[in-house]
Amino acid sequence: MARHQTTERCPMNPDPGIIPVLDVTRALAGDPAAAEDTASLLRAASEETGFVFIRGHGIPASKIAAGFAAAEAFHSLPAAIKNHWPINDAMEGYLAQGGATFTTSPDLSAENRSDRNAAFFIGDIRPDGTIPCPDIAELPDFRPAISALYQAFLTLSHALLPLYARALRLPSDTFEPAFRHPMTTLRLTHYPPAQYQPDEYGIAPHVDSSFITLLAQNPVPGLQLRLRDGRWTDAPSLPDTLLINTGDMLRRWSNDRFIATPHRASNASEKDRHAIPFFFHPDKEYRMTCLPGCETPERPEGYPPLTAAEYMTWFNRNNYRHMAGKSA
Repeated sequence: MARHQTTERCPMNPDPGIIPVLDVTRALAGDPAAAEDTASLLRAASEETGFVFIRGHGIPASKIAAGFAAAEAFHSLPAAIKNHWPINDAMEGYLAQGGATFTTSPDLSAENRSDRNAAFFIGDIRPDGTIPCPDIAELPDFRPAISALYQAFLTLSHALLPLYARALRLPSDTFEPAFRHPMTTLRLTHYPPAQYQPDEYGIAPHVDSSFITLLAQNPVPGLQLRLRDGRWTDAPSLPDTLLINTGDMLRRWSNDRFIATPHRASNASEKDRHAIPFFFHPDKEYRMTCLPGCETPERPEGYPPLTAAEYMTWFNRNNYRHMAGKSA
């Protein structure tokens, strides 16, 4: 039984209790007993669900609200202004609706129509520490709000690494060498109200490319998870929490010990829906090999070593039209 940590079960229809909720306040404050308890619960969530809500993450609600306001303001701009920052090969800039269809998992996304969302991507921090978020003359609050939220997500992601290491029963500093200069992306996604055709989604069923993804909570519903028995279920929105999911890199790195749960999103409401995920990947040239303890006689190592950059090249070529067919 946890000494300083409890879980609670989220109200969900039709499957209550799918996503656990962890309070990470004491673990992030450096309480060793709380860290061990939290890591144990995180282990269970990562092996069984692939998603977990966290409370006590330390990011002020006002900072998240400012980020959503900035995202909404950007997507409300005329297309002619948004297109001043077209998506590039580094996956930075504006991607208009129809620019992506997730296809990396044929069992999930075969023959889907183009995704019905638009997105603005803010990519890796520059060597001088600058967050590559543009100044937009029409939106003077955009860069300050988005940069502040980006930095808060990045700081939290680093703080969570020791918990993920302990969850894998590894030393707490295991992941430090892999995240000295992590690949990071903040995505500002807009899902307009829509009536969807067959095989059409706001974002098609997929798993994230990341080590982990942090998702700010959105009061407009639309996110769904695929359970291990193949059924899809709605994810709730819990105030004052962040939703974190295991990405495909961590699944692969842990030799399938931690699962990457397929998910999708749509917007059948009459309101615009905005989502702000933060994708956290290892350093570009860090070569991921099977983590200690994740290879067993029952589960031999199943993946050859590769770098984060090699993985992302494959992922982006398979999901974004402007990247299809391009060489490394």
